[in-house]
Amino acid sequence: MNLDQKIENNSRPQIKVCGLTRVEEALECVSLGADAIGCVFYPLSSRHVTDDQAKKICMAMPSKVITVGVFVNETFSDIMQKVKTCHLKAVQLHGSESPELVSRLCKENLLVIKALFIQGSPSIEDVANYKASAYLVECGKGRLPGGNALEWNWEKARDFGKQHPFILAGGLAPENIVHAVTASAPDAVDVSSGVESGPGRKDSGKVKSFIDALSRCSDKIDRKNIRRIF
Repeated sequence: MNLDQKIENNSRPQIKVCGLTRVEEALECVSLGADAIGCVFYPLSSRHVTDDQAKKICMAMPSKVITVGVFVNETFSDIMQKVKTCHLKAVQLHGSESPELVSRLCKENLLVIKALFIQGSPSIEDVANYKASAYLVECGKGRLPGGNALEWNWEKARDFGKQHPFILAGGLAPENIVHAVTASAPDAVDVSSGVESGPGRKDSGKVKSFIDALSRCSDKIDRKNIRRIF
């Protein structure tokens, strides 16, 4: 789905909390202000969920919440099977997926997010090859796909965001989110390990601190308008 990227005077970048493994924690994140939640289908991730887990989480979400499935180098048929089984509204592609796969998924009336990397492939310079709904930008220097809880020079994503709808990810936490968003001016942010008590276990206190800090710094973001992604 090629979204008509609506430009609004939002009070803050939108928030996706990723790596949810439990219904009650997902509901808590939403009650605190998350706009989207993510379920990881990458088998090597410590936050990997089964179809049954993801379905229970997604079906418990209010209709306004965007449910995102995170995939790494899966086939079209495997992705669509999980989309239908788990009631996903969006897919996030975190591997070396082809532009053709991205375009094919967009035709399925899905929000399609393609991850691009500052260090790694595909890089942000490859954006012209893709026609995704939005892009997630992170460093890409860790051992596994994803942020690997590593901070990086978020300012390197600023120019990218002037031209493309993007979600900032990688090493974000309550302690650094103000610096990260003022440096990069993203449309949305994606947080996982930075608000956890352990892999896949979201800490409601940390989630609240993260969202509160982000809300308080909205006037420091050097962007008059923010695209609504979720």
